[in-house]
Amino acid sequence: MRNPLPPVPGKLLELEVSDDLRRGTPLATLIAAPSEEDGDAGLAEIGGVRPTGKAGDVQTVPTGAVRWLAGVGDGEPKQYRKAGAALVRAVSSTLEEDVKAGEKAFRAFAVELPEDAGTEHVEELAFGLLLGGYRFTVTAEEPKPTLRTVRLITRHEVDLDRVRELAAAAAFARDLANTPSNVKTPAWLADTAARVAGGIPNLTVTARDEKWLAEQGFGGVLAVGGGSAAPPRLIELEYRPRGATTHLLLVGKGITFDTGGLSIKPADGMHLMRTDMAGGAAIIAAVRAIAALRLPVKVTGLVPAAENHVSGSSYRPGDIVRHYGGKTTEVGNTDAEGRMVLADALVYGIKKHKPDAVIDAATLTGAMKVSLGVRTGGVFATEDALADRITKAGERVGEAWWRMPLLEDLAETVQGSLGDVRQAPGGPGGIVAALFLREFVGDVPWAHLDIAGPARADKTYADVVPGATGFAARTLVELVASYA
Repeated sequence: MRNPLPPVPGKLLELEVSDDLRRGTPLATLIAAPSEEDGDAGLAEIGGVRPTGKAGDVQTVPTGAVRWLAGVGDGEPKQYRKAGAALVRAVSSTLEEDVKAGEKAFRAFAVELPEDAGTEHVEELAFGLLLGGYRFTVTAEEPKPTLRTVRLITRHEVDLDRVRELAAAAAFARDLANTPSNVKTPAWLADTAARVAGGIPNLTVTARDEKWLAEQGFGGVLAVGGGSAAPPRLIELEYRPRGATTHLLLVGKGITFDTGGLSIKPADGMHLMRTDMAGGAAIIAAVRAIAALRLPVKVTGLVPAAENHVSGSSYRPGDIVRHYGGKTTEVGNTDAEGRMVLADALVYGIKKHKPDAVIDAATLTGAMKVSLGVRTGGVFATEDALADRITKAGERVGEAWWRMPLLEDLAETVQGSLGDVRQAPGGPGGIVAALFLREFVGDVPWAHLDIAGPARADKTYADVVPGATGFAARTLVELVASYA
């Protein structure tokens, strides 16, 4: 987009499923890699090009009816996602080159699937096509020519509504997290959430301002947001379908920019802190998609949004903060701000809505990047069944999760001396942060998703491009669907 205006969720490439090729439409063909037994057999030249079949390898064909060859490797469904993402990037590049050369721009292309490709393969290919060409730019230049439609040539009848909404949720979460923080104040985030919910049945959004937060005693949110000229907000999304019997509470960290506060971050990498609300972005995008899909599950989404800035009114190490509900926290590090705002929202959401289960998502700790790298999210949970449900939901939508322990021998480290709990007691960062949050959830089944690693990417892989990834949005939609 040319300007950082509120994004439009769901504005994606259109997909069609057909068993024939429209005349004049450029064509791509998917090619599987040969097995060890086959060697190069079966990989005949096409238009003078011998395909490799390697997953994600896209080759341009200079002559003939087929213009691109895209490898799907061993033919596993996940390889189709990789192929679709690489293909849409290659086709978009060809489109730009054609326009530069003065040729007529094509706005659609077709993909011919192998005969043995099933419904799951088609869905995975669709994910790659929809998300692989994602872009976010703020520029004075005229928009580049873009693709509009892809026709999938297959004999399978596939309902792409679910795939489209899941992809739209990921793209919308990326848009929110990528938006620069001079635009993305807590108020902007709240207004955007309300705007995109408009017209969706049974979905309402309420934004609570700093005056309401003070009246209700949201000490954690007010402390973190106190150093900024842009005041904090609590964004409350409520999806209430008729007849729903299960109620899930989703809570997301919404730090619209994080300097670290008085415990200031190093300059290197601070510019990436516009994505420190990726957990909140995933919640907003997921709840919208859940409502758009009309899933028969009651869902409440809470995003405590604040900017962690540096000024004379910033909160300090050594402060005692009183959270919503009365529990107090000893502040040890103002850069551990995410757990401060989540604590308020967790207690408020559980007390007000009495959910059957609670899941929070946050770019909470750098320690998780050390533990699990940058492509896997950490799951902390008080119940095995909930942890298993989350990891399986992630598997179905292509997001990787790993169960992490809530080590009881570390639980006493978060107990305070001046206050009830300590915010940054030292020790294994991801675990003690989760143990801190557990102090605010009581007996309700709860899972904490630490997405500090996979929420951002610095290079292209599968359907991900550099910048915000939208990680967790698809998992949360699929998780709610599992309760239906």
